[in-house]
Amino acid sequence: MRELDIDAIKENLPQVLGFVEEQLEGQGCDASVITQIDIAVEEIFVNIASYAYDPDVGPANIRVEIIEEPLSVVISFIDNGKPYDPLARPDPDIKKPLRERQKGGLGIFMVKKSMDNVTYEYKDGQNILTITKNIS
Repeated sequence: MRELDIDAIKENLPQVLGFVEEQLEGQGCDASVITQIDIAVEEIFVNIASYAYDPDVGPANIRVEIIEEPLSVVISFIDNGKPYDPLARPDPDIKKPLRERQKGGLGIFMVKKSMDNVTYEYKDGQNILTITKNIS
C-alpha cells in the first residue's frame, strides 16, 4: 500500500491523479478503466477540497493498494473534515428532466456506478471513503 498526504485543495488534484496513476502503471490496466478511476478520484478529491474543511484548508490522505485476487485497486480517501456520508444521499432520478432534479449528487452517483465497490465510514474523527475497481 502506498500513501499520499496532501492539502485538500483543488490545485493539488494533478498530484493526486499522478500518484494514483503511478500505482496503476505496470498493472496492465485498460485505458478505459484508468479513465473511470481518474474520474472517480477527481470527483472525490474535489469534493473533499470543496466541502470537508470549508472555509479552511485541511489534510487529505490517499491510500492506494493493489490486490492480487482478483486484480483490483483499492483507493481510500481520508480526511478530518466535517462528518459526511455521501453514500447516504439517495441517488438522483436521472430520468427526470435536468431542471426538475435536486442539485448535487450526480458525481457520487457516477462514482458508485463506475466502481465495483464504494464504502464510507466515519471512524476516529475521520471520513473514510473507499473505492474498489477490478483492473484485470
